[in-house]
Amino acid sequence: MTASTRRTVLSLYMRVFRIARTWQAQSGVINDTDTERKYILQEARSLFRQNQQIADQESIKRCIEECEARIEIGLHYRNPYPRASYLPPLGLATQKGRKLRTQQRLRKQAKPIYLQSHDET
Repeated sequence: MTASTRRTVLSLYMRVFRIARTWQAQSGVINDTDTERKYILQEARSLFRQNQQIADQESIKRCIEECEARIEIGLHYRNPYPRASYLPPLGLATQKGRKLRTQQRLRKQAKPIYLQSHDET
């Protein structure tokens, strides 16, 4: 990891913690605010630790883009939880037919950047 990349990652990490410190739930209920703050901190810690061993610059860049996208979406919608992406099971049909492997590959490609770190549900 280069020095500038390290600086970018650390600044994103600190930005997430600053956001969590000042986060207010949209409902205004104190319990909701505490729950959402804990979720933000736990999610940031787990994802940053999970991606700590990544050495490939392209993978690091994708993780940075995902983090920035999740921050912006969370601030815009005042919701810290990842937004779901809705695709019907065989909704990405190809001209050659509806083969399961092709569908799985297309679903993986259609996954939004802010959900790259989450498994299929």
